[in-house]
Amino acid sequence: MGALASQFLLQLARHLEEFSPAEAMRVSTLTTDVLTAALAGALDAHSAVPPNSRRRALLAQIHAFIQANLGEADLTPAAIAAAHHISLRYLNKLFRAEGHTVAAWIRERRLERCRRDLAEPHLAGYPINAIAARWGFTSPAHFSQAFRSAYGLSPREFRQQCTR
Repeated sequence: MGALASQFLLQLARHLEEFSPAEAMRVSTLTTDVLTAALAGALDAHSAVPPNSRRRALLAQIHAFIQANLGEADLTPAAIAAAHHISLRYLNKLFRAEGHTVAAWIRERRLERCRRDLAEPHLAGYPINAIAARWGFTSPAHFSQAFRSAYGLSPREFRQQCTR
């Protein structure tokens, strides 16, 4: 639990400036939950942590794990569940409570990273397929379709628009 809490805090520190005030409040609650769960684990006092805090802490750790492993093509819901010692069914339940599926959340994060990289001038020389593969997309056609569906432009059109 301590390693996952550490990973969560590192991800949080990297993206702190991206949060709105409302998001920062939510993240502060999650941070408290993660630290509470980590301390309870270190003290072998898991039962002292309220169930909602444990659930939120686990979900925050799962989000951090996904963010840290987005480039892995074999990042699947089953692999995530196994890494966190929970059932696939429980993992799906956690994400369903947030209003989406695990796979959709992963895809959205990957698309965000690809979009960011495609907009970067210093990455203009990298092929679009290489950027997609860097973030876990194994099929160029699937990536292009998912990108167009999410952003209304093909990856090439988006990149061209960013260079203007």
